[in-house]
Amino acid sequence: MASPEQVKQYLAYWFQLGKPLIFDQGESVLPQPVVEGDHYSPKFEACWQRILASGGSNCYLDGTIQTIGELLSEKWEMAGCARCGMPVPMLSLGVQSGPCPCFDLPTWPNLDLPLPRLPVDSRSHLEQIRARLSRQQ
Repeated sequence: MASPEQVKQYLAYWFQLGKPLIFDQGESVLPQPVVEGDHYSPKFEACWQRILASGGSNCYLDGTIQTIGELLSEKWEMAGCARCGMPVPMLSLGVQSGPCPCFDLPTWPNLDLPLPRLPVDSRSHLEQIRARLSRQQ
């Protein structure tokens, strides 16, 4: 089962590659930026709250057939795409349907560009390094 945090991360990665979220009214939403330093941007968080408020049943990532609500159910989990390594939904049991969202990105994967990422708490990471160095002395 994909946790809400995994689905949120899935969307964050694909938004960074320009994949919009499509709502049932035909509205296309692509919050930018997605990451601001060590946290998600307010625009991304507002989009995520909108998804949660609707239960995700009225929206899907462009190029996919599963609604976000379906991905939040017990039937789905997140795995890495065999072609590009990005997170993709996979049925927990049964046969996978639909391609990876990368299928219509002609220049992806492109390892010459920075890869999409999640927020990173640099201060915490540096503190862990400092603590390890202190223990070694």
